[in-house]
Amino acid sequence: MNSKAQLTVDIIAKVAEGRLTICNATKLLNKSRRTIERYLQRYRKVGVQFIVHGNTGQSPVNKTPDKLKQTVQQLIREKYYDLNLLHLAEMLEANEHIIVKRETLRCWAHDIHHVKRAKRRRSRVHKHRERMEAAGLMLQMDGSPHRWFGNKKSCLIAAIDDSTSELFAEFFPSETTAGCLKVLRSIIEKRGIFRTLYVDRAGIFGGPKRSNFSQMQRACEELGIEIIFASSPQGKGRVERAFDTLQDRLIPELRLNNINDMMAANSYLQHVFIPQFWNKLLTVKSKVNGSEYKPLPAHINLNDICVTKEYRKIRNDHTFSYGNKFYFIESPIKHSIAHQKIEIRNIAKNSFDAYFAGRKLTVSEVIEPIKTSMEDIEIQKKLDVLALADKLGNVSEASRLSGVSRDTIYRHRRLIKQGGIDALRRQETPDLRHKNRPEEDLEKVVVDFSLKNPHLGQAQVARQLKANMDIEISPNGVRQIWLRENMNTTALRLAKLELLPKSA
Repeated sequence: MNSKAQLTVDIIAKVAEGRLTICNATKLLNKSRRTIERYLQRYRKVGVQFIVHGNTGQSPVNKTPDKLKQTVQQLIREKYYDLNLLHLAEMLEANEHIIVKRETLRCWAHDIHHVKRAKRRRSRVHKHRERMEAAGLMLQMDGSPHRWFGNKKSCLIAAIDDSTSELFAEFFPSETTAGCLKVLRSIIEKRGIFRTLYVDRAGIFGGPKRSNFSQMQRACEELGIEIIFASSPQGKGRVERAFDTLQDRLIPELRLNNINDMMAANSYLQHVFIPQFWNKLLTVKSKVNGSEYKPLPAHINLNDICVTKEYRKIRNDHTFSYGNKFYFIESPIKHSIAHQKIEIRNIAKNSFDAYFAGRKLTVSEVIEPIKTSMEDIEIQKKLDVLALADKLGNVSEASRLSGVSRDTIYRHRRLIKQGGIDALRRQETPDLRHKNRPEEDLEKVVVDFSLKNPHLGQAQVARQLKANMDIEISPNGVRQIWLRENMNTTALRLAKLELLPKSA
């Protein structure tokens, strides 16, 4: 018994003995008269045992079975180890048909030390900004590189409506201009043209470093969308917090559905996650019922805007260069457009369209003659010397006039007789070895010994070869052999040793 129970027993015993009145007992124990009388009645019947509650030692009627607890804990360890408690309860109900209260689930997860905690950063005070009044007034856009699925990093480019939290997102290999343009186009096709775009100062959106040639900035200007740059990540906190939710929720769901490729991840994101979770639970109603999204005008073609555009200057002969190649304008033109700028639209990875004043031009690649290589020039010089020697009939005179030694002239004659003109080309023959290079047998011994003892340095290898095999080789000679065999470090020697057959 604890001290409180002991006090109750002592007072009830004194009441039973007549040493204390019931009125005083109620004051001492802070109980009602009816309770003191019930205690007294049970004391006279069972003695001191009256203080023990009747349910002591018995399991509660509403207690969750231990088997269910073990099943849930096993699921947390093996399947749902990266889910937070709310997400875990939803997945257990949806996939396993198990309904557990949040507090019970929290206790079970704490028992096995599997609780996904929220990130806690140092708090910093920022001025609160109210949501925009209507949908389409402002969208926040950003990219989040992360291991969303599989083992490789990918980038989720997302845009969120500041008024309703409606989400537009798609996976890409990295945060690129093409990806941002694609997300921008999907927003306009689904909802229409919005007013402003709130982004960070990245070069993709026309930040300080690329303010003059940003494709996103150019596309937004053509569509009449104003770009606003945030001075801090907290300024566009709505899309930043959206990425926290996406990383917390989307990654486990992609893993549970065995999604490891970008196409399947985009399909799940667009058809399952956003419509079934985000739009139902996380979107809100705007203050104003109307929408600021405007339909795309009929005269605007997104194919002409949401593409990468570059400009080249036209030469006097109506040619221009692009991608280290020359192209000629074949379209009939009434007047010369020399020194004007031509617009290049990258429609695919290796193809483009050329436009001038909104008109598509037909262009063709200009095939220029191939320049003579330096090797061909050297061969021609050798042939000229041989022709001079044949014309004079005197190798010594040809050597004096050309400055080429007689041995070289004779050697060139032999090469032509053996293999023709192609024999004059410089060829790296494998059997042509430098006079100071060790023999092949010695190199093989050094390589084999180094692979058997990969931890030894060049000086140690040279010393042990001298002591054990009576082979004379300098430490620098050992290093030169290692460099030729690409085994000049311990890691490279170990890697080469693993590639050798086990019998070796």
